[in-house]
Amino acid sequence: MKIRTDLAIEGKEILEEENKGKKIEIKGVEVDEDQYDEGVKVTRIKITDENGSRAIGKPIGTYITIEVDDLVDGHEERKQVAARALSNELSKLIKFHYNLKVLVIGLGNEKVTPDSLGPVTVSKVKVTRHIFIVTGAKGDDHVGCVSALSPGVMGTTGMETAELIKSAVSIVKPEVVIAIDALAARNVDRISTTIQLTDTGISPGSGTGNMRKDLTERTLGTKVVAIGVPTVIDSTTLILDNLEGYLKDPRGAYEHISKKGESMIVTTSDIDQVILNFSEVIANGINSTLHPGIYST
Repeated sequence: MKIRTDLAIEGKEILEEENKGKKIEIKGVEVDEDQYDEGVKVTRIKITDENGSRAIGKPIGTYITIEVDDLVDGHEERKQVAARALSNELSKLIKFHYNLKVLVIGLGNEKVTPDSLGPVTVSKVKVTRHIFIVTGAKGDDHVGCVSALSPGVMGTTGMETAELIKSAVSIVKPEVVIAIDALAARNVDRISTTIQLTDTGISPGSGTGNMRKDLTERTLGTKVVAIGVPTVIDSTTLILDNLEGYLKDPRGAYEHISKKGESMIVTTSDIDQVILNFSEVIANGINSTLHPGIYST
């Protein structure tokens, strides 16, 4: 039975559930946790070999999960703590220096709320490349050279997203690409609580089930750091998750539902608030990481 999720931490949780809820050590998987503040927890999962990759169901690399309680309720202090946590973790993946060049990509469709995280977040990121061009500056001790692009989706542009991004990379020549996108979770509670960072890249549209070409260091020729928030859940996964403990044959139920027709992707009724709050947290975290001289969290 395949449970759909884009989150490495849920891959780990699925293994623990199969082991009757016990925490287990997996060869090729290193895990450590931190509590940043009350209500903000960070879990780092490092997959070091193929065994770990098969077990978790994700490529070799680092996956950082930030879990935030009550963010959707609009607590400003909680947002600040979450942005600080994201900035601290992002700074471990992207080291600021005098010549830093970064291209921030907002993946998704701004006209479809659950898929709009990328474009909405990018609109709040401080772009500076034009200033470097006008002044002729080669670098700065306080501000990174940052470009941004929201390439839209193939259904509205008629162009492959990965090709547009590849063209932008060839123009900007960034040291790092930050790709922001919506993800899919297996637990509906993750939609209002979770941010994932990874240095393995991303598949555009993976959250909404419309996967395109991968955006990775191999395909773009530069490091790719992905930041995602689960905004949707597969309907079959949602049904089975809510009936956990009541089904004698979960696998049989999964096969029965799957045979009934195409699965739907669903979201929560407050997804607009989820996008608003998480886009602020992510943008603030990115700004303080790439422009440490003018932003703080």
